[in-house]
Amino acid sequence: MSKLPDQAFRDTIGTIDGEGKRKFIFPKKPSGKFYEYRKWVSYFLLIVLIANPFIKINGNQFMMFNILERRFNIFGFPFWPQDFYIFVLFMIVGVVFVILFTVIFGRIFCGWICPQTIFLEMVFRRIEYWIEGDRGAQIRLSKQEWNAEKIRKKGIKWTIFLLISFGIANVFLAYLIGSDTLIEMIEEGPASHWSTLIALSIFTGVFYFVFVWFREQVCIIACPYGRLQGVLLDNKSINVAYDFVRGEKEAGRAKFNKQEDRATTGKGDCIDCKQCVNVCPTGIDIRNGTQLECVNCTACIDECDVIMESVGLPKGLIRYASEDEIEKKAAFKFTPRMKGYTAILAILVGVLIGLLFLRTDVEATILRLPGQLFQHKGDNISNVFTYKIINKTNNDFKEIHFKLTELKGTLKVVGSQTLSVPKQGMKSGTLFIEIPQYLLESDKTKLRIEVYNGDEKIETSTTTFLSPRSFD
Repeated sequence: MSKLPDQAFRDTIGTIDGEGKRKFIFPKKPSGKFYEYRKWVSYFLLIVLIANPFIKINGNQFMMFNILERRFNIFGFPFWPQDFYIFVLFMIVGVVFVILFTVIFGRIFCGWICPQTIFLEMVFRRIEYWIEGDRGAQIRLSKQEWNAEKIRKKGIKWTIFLLISFGIANVFLAYLIGSDTLIEMIEEGPASHWSTLIALSIFTGVFYFVFVWFREQVCIIACPYGRLQGVLLDNKSINVAYDFVRGEKEAGRAKFNKQEDRATTGKGDCIDCKQCVNVCPTGIDIRNGTQLECVNCTACIDECDVIMESVGLPKGLIRYASEDEIEKKAAFKFTPRMKGYTAILAILVGVLIGLLFLRTDVEATILRLPGQLFQHKGDNISNVFTYKIINKTNNDFKEIHFKLTELKGTLKVVGSQTLSVPKQGMKSGTLFIEIPQYLLESDKTKLRIEVYNGDEKIETSTTTFLSPRSFD
């Protein structure tokens, strides 16, 4: 049985040199079957990511996370602060889904779906390859003195990166404040919205810093998901993995020699060309096993397959596989752990769907004014209440009024008796309720109050009415 690689690599990372200084990565331009798949997936997700805040469903922005006003839209469903429990459940479902996906397929989310990876690898690096060339040309340009060629190439690249970062910042802002508000601000000009311009400049600077300098460090240092995978993966999880059994064999790795038969010499199929290292966007050696820095981008799979084909050896030395498959030739099984996560996810999704069906488009809250008791008004008892009506729809309510049910009494709104609530808006105020004392059988009576828009009942609210204790 072949030996596992030396574990000393786990004490260092590929982006830091021996003196603890940042070592910039110049990955080789990837190519191959998986890279082509990733390009199509990435372009589709880029279109979705950019279009999301500008798509409307029933007048609602498809995706919006307005933290300042505490309003969120997910898949066209608007969520107000009163719906925060549903929003939290949405987030929990997302987390559980990612956990289940990681347990089964490893960190594939990072390499194929994560916006950071998509923008870096499929936008910024592709522009970099176009301007500066492939790995070798980039390394030479980096070491080159600042002459006219280097200034021209770096200047063009950084200018394009800045413009793209500015575009990303605008899209990000559309998620936060809403696309309609952003377009309105653009039309009115920056002079009228200095605070928004400052925020936009900060976002642009952050994105520019991340994609020009910080880059893969986000995945290695900043992203918590990389740490999370360490407790989620096991020897049955499918990852981008190096087949060390086949690659090392008895004699280990060795350079390729046309004149020898590797099957008889006992040498492994890995010819130690290091192309899998050169193409890695985080600078790791996949042959060392599963590592925190690996984002499962599959660039090493494509590169290794090309090398294997060129030397006449079978493809798949690096492939999607579990550790058990490589070492024990065990087929994939849906483990009890995976079944447990699946059951939890199914329960959460069921609860979420139920809550979405029970959620109302209008929410009315009527509460007794704090600190106020009842008042005697002749034979009637009066209580003062505050009301709040939230209109979550995209229709204006122009004839809102209240009706007291079950008990006979009088309901008077302070101000106009007919209210209006704008779309995606809120209305609050004060109202008085008077009820004849002889109808009140206890000191606390539950009231049902119906809310109408014209002749249409849109909501029913309950509240408590205080009165003197009844005497028989």
